[in-house]
Amino acid sequence: MTATSNSSLSQLQAVHVPPFSSTSTYRPFAHRFVAKTMVLQSSFRSCLPLSCLLRTPRAGFGGTASGGLIIQSLSNDVYQNLAVEDWIHDHMNLENRQVLFLWRNSPAVVIGRHQNPWQECNLQLMRQKNIKLARRRSGGGTVYHDLGNINLTFFTTRKKYERMENLKLVVKALKALRPQLDIHVTDRYDIVLDGQYKISGTAAKLGRTTAYHHCTLLCNANKVVLSSVLKSPYKGLKSNATPSVPASVKNLFEEDPGLTCEMLLDAIAEEYATQHRIDHHITLINPTDESVLPGINDKSKELQTWEWVYGKTPKFSVSTCFNMVYKDSVLDVKVDMDVKHGRIEACDIDLPQQWLPPALCHELVKSLTGSKFCPNETTALSSILLRTCPQDYELHSKWNLLCENMTALM
Repeated sequence: MTATSNSSLSQLQAVHVPPFSSTSTYRPFAHRFVAKTMVLQSSFRSCLPLSCLLRTPRAGFGGTASGGLIIQSLSNDVYQNLAVEDWIHDHMNLENRQVLFLWRNSPAVVIGRHQNPWQECNLQLMRQKNIKLARRRSGGGTVYHDLGNINLTFFTTRKKYERMENLKLVVKALKALRPQLDIHVTDRYDIVLDGQYKISGTAAKLGRTTAYHHCTLLCNANKVVLSSVLKSPYKGLKSNATPSVPASVKNLFEEDPGLTCEMLLDAIAEEYATQHRIDHHITLINPTDESVLPGINDKSKELQTWEWVYGKTPKFSVSTCFNMVYKDSVLDVKVDMDVKHGRIEACDIDLPQQWLPPALCHELVKSLTGSKFCPNETTALSSILLRTCPQDYELHSKWNLLCENMTALM
């Protein structure tokens, strides 16, 4: 489907294009669909607004035909799209219908449910570049998303869950599009190009009765940003959190500059439709529409909370030394911290004797204990303490230098 928009409209209405081939069918829209976001253009043959499919007494896709359903998000927001995954997993009856969810995000780093963000990524750089951090509900490793990356989520019942078959479907779709591509699925459920470059990583969530398997697909992602944000600068960190497994990556665009995300999405959707014996229709969804997805915004808000993104980090410790240059002296500072649920549980700062008043250091340690392991909160606490000190320029300079180095650990 190729979507068009009217520049005079601030809201995008559902549009459709007649089928590209005689083998696909066209269904008129039954409802007006409005999305407050720019649509992702693609070559999908036809699409349906989700509101056509959800006018049922219960939450779910009860109005759709059995067999399978292909949906695509109109949003590029990582929290909204992860919320759609949660919503489908929690509310949809998958006994007679499997679902393929297609989505793309603006720049974001997504960590696995049991991972440590300080261990996995460069949070300082992400803050500078305004790159979002999200924690998903599935396990697995950390991935970088941008609009050059495709995300695919396969929903089934737990009994029908089979990630290898899903990945083979993706490979078959890519080979149909470009037969010359040397791609295959590994035993780790990655898709690799030319026998060595990872182009797709996998994770999954297995519920009591339902399950989903999602994977990335690198088309034309920014590899410079990817490699820089997925490299942790933090030293002395000890954690039992699930670590990511580093791998060399490559964009499909590098292998064939003619490939676009839209082409890949369409090819995968068509192969999914063929294998599930359903019409090649794409259902476009607005992940903020409460009339269609009741409770979806609460799910999205929860995924953005500090308590979820950082507070769910498994307990870890930081034991590190750093140098501070003050005037003509180089000072060695040792810091030990235990962090639980994202909060500092215990803290010890070892400074050169009498460099700062011992009582002031004691108050800093006392204030940090129980606080968030977070630069903003640490800066705020240190500023409050500094106001209680005498107006001494040298003391304030030393204090600010120490706090700058402390926040750099976070």
